[in-house]
Amino acid sequence: MADVLRPRRTAVSPIAWALGPAILLFIIFFIMPFGTMALLSFLSGNPANNPNVFFTTRHYERFFGDSLYFEALVATLRIGVITTLASLLIGYPLAHWMARIPSRLGHALLLMAVIAPMLTGIVVRTFAWMTLLQDRGVINQTLMAWGLTNEPIRLMYNEFGTILALVHIYVPFMVLTLTGVIGRIDERLEQAARNLGANRVRAFIEVTLPLSLPGILAGSLLVFALSISAYVTPFLMGGTDVLTLPMLIYQQVGASFNMGFAGALGIILLGVSLVVVIAYNNVLGRFAGGEKMA
Repeated sequence: MADVLRPRRTAVSPIAWALGPAILLFIIFFIMPFGTMALLSFLSGNPANNPNVFFTTRHYERFFGDSLYFEALVATLRIGVITTLASLLIGYPLAHWMARIPSRLGHALLLMAVIAPMLTGIVVRTFAWMTLLQDRGVINQTLMAWGLTNEPIRLMYNEFGTILALVHIYVPFMVLTLTGVIGRIDERLEQAARNLGANRVRAFIEVTLPLSLPGILAGSLLVFALSISAYVTPFLMGGTDVLTLPMLIYQQVGASFNMGFAGALGIILLGVSLVVVIAYNNVLGRFAGGEKMA
């Protein structure tokens, strides 16, 4: 009778034990910082050194009341979108080549060539681009020595130089993401399409490309998230002529120590980025759905 009345202990599944540390890390390193940033964006000051704080929306009103911040947001998104598209156009052919190359040695060499730049720090790679693109850099000195131009071409301290350096930094992320997805696509599907009368281009567009959309989506989201949050490269390559929201956030935290406005800028950037990501996902989803219906 005592055994019947005794409550049974529910065993914790191994899945719960495996997910526990991941969930804990997610809460500590994402939920808590994001919640703190969101809370500070609605406070009049920092509660750590000012107990007389109150809720306010003045930080968001400041953003929407000054065109400078909106222009910085537009520039940030524009740089992120162009960097993502350029990385996709460069990375997809390279990833397709890596996934389809028959030689293991060739695949290993291509993989080493893609990973090698990642072994160098972002600051070092950015300074290397500055050496190439500045007014007295290698490219301008070569063009003037050959008589192709009489004065230096402005290749940096603008969005062009910033995007060029960002593409070089983030193309490996796109390539590595796409290579795994394309490598899992059965080549016999494309061969079957060619046997049914489709040429190589049509077989790729109607078979390989739709099946690789998950990799395109994952790689694009990764590169877009990294490029819109980049600080070092836009700061060094753009100078004072390129202003992005991460640079403004750093200024508010490092110079003004205005945590509330910095939090508001971070929330706005995150919200707008989510809208862009959802729209991009819907476009790819409709494209994939149209291919399946066809």
